[in-house]
Amino acid sequence: MDINIVPLNGGHLDGMEELERQCFPDPWSRKTLEALLEDPHAYGLAAVDGAGTFLGYTSLHVVLDEGHINNIAVHPAMRRQGVATALLLALRQYSLAQNLAFLTLEVRDSNLGARALYAGQGFAEVGRRRGYYAHPKEDAIIMTLEFAT
Repeated sequence: MDINIVPLNGGHLDGMEELERQCFPDPWSRKTLEALLEDPHAYGLAAVDGAGTFLGYTSLHVVLDEGHINNIAVHPAMRRQGVATALLLALRQYSLAQNLAFLTLEVRDSNLGARALYAGQGFAEVGRRRGYYAHPKEDAIIMTLEFAT
């Protein structure tokens, strides 16, 4: 499959909103997604195929030299085809170009597939947030990828 990584923009909002509903029990609202696109401290990427079909997206917030990944969402029919990996690799390239010290994220304790994906990309489990997720109630595992300085 041909996967192209491009900057997120307003033309991706419908796809982002749909993926939020499909992928997360507490999806972000369209208003929140619009605010993300306008936030000067946020960076977002979309994955599209050769025909321009929206496959997934990711975003992060940059605070000083830290990158906090908000979401990685991939259309359910496109999972296990390299989309999330391509998005993560692009975030890594951006982070290195911005001289970030690390990337960090929270992932549901039960999301073993995502945890394995992140570990395979060099993220290490560094902590736990008890009861972080509300629907259903679940702990978050904090995973971090540190860059050599």
